[in-house]
Amino acid sequence: MPHAIVLKCSDDSAAPVLDLWREASRFEASASMQALHYPPHLTFAVYEDIAVSLLVAAAQRAFANVPPLAIEFSGIDHFPNEMLVLWARPTNDHVLRRIHRTIHDEIDPALCHEHSRPDRWQPHCTLAMKIPANAAEEALRWAAATPAQFTLTFDVVDCIHFPPIEIIREVKLQP
Repeated sequence: MPHAIVLKCSDDSAAPVLDLWREASRFEASASMQALHYPPHLTFAVYEDIAVSLLVAAAQRAFANVPPLAIEFSGIDHFPNEMLVLWARPTNDHVLRRIHRTIHDEIDPALCHEHSRPDRWQPHCTLAMKIPANAAEEALRWAAATPAQFTLTFDVVDCIHFPPIEIIREVKLQP
C-alpha cells in the first residue's frame, strides 16, 4: 500500500478548489477528487514501500517551524497521462520546492515514485484525475477558459497511506 507526505487545506479557503472539483468532475465517469473523501492538498512524495517511522521523521523535519502556507494559484494546467489530469498551478512555488528538497534530503529520492522525485516533481493541487481520452479536448478547453485565481491556506501536514486514504500522522502547522 503506497504512503505519501501531503500538505492539506483544512479551512474555508478550500472553497474555490471544491467548486473546481465539482465543475471538472463533469468530464469524468465519476468524480475522482470527491471520491477521495480528503480535502484539497499538495502531494510532496509518494513511496510504494517505506518504513512509517522514516516517513514521519522526514515530514517532521521538512515542516519543522513552517507556519500555515498561503499559496496563491493562477491557472489550470494538465498532465497528459492515460487519463488526463487537471490541476491548479501555484503562482510561486519556491517554498514548496524547498520543503520538497528537505524531504528528499531525508529519504533517498530513488525510493520515491518517479513523478515525485526532485527532477520531475511539479507542485500542484489536483482538480480531476480520471478524465478519459474522449473528454480530454473539451476538458482542456474548459481549463483554458476557466479563471483559477485564488489563495488556499495549507495548514496541516499528513503522512498517509492509500487507497483508501488513511492518516497515519497529522500535524497542524503552527503560526
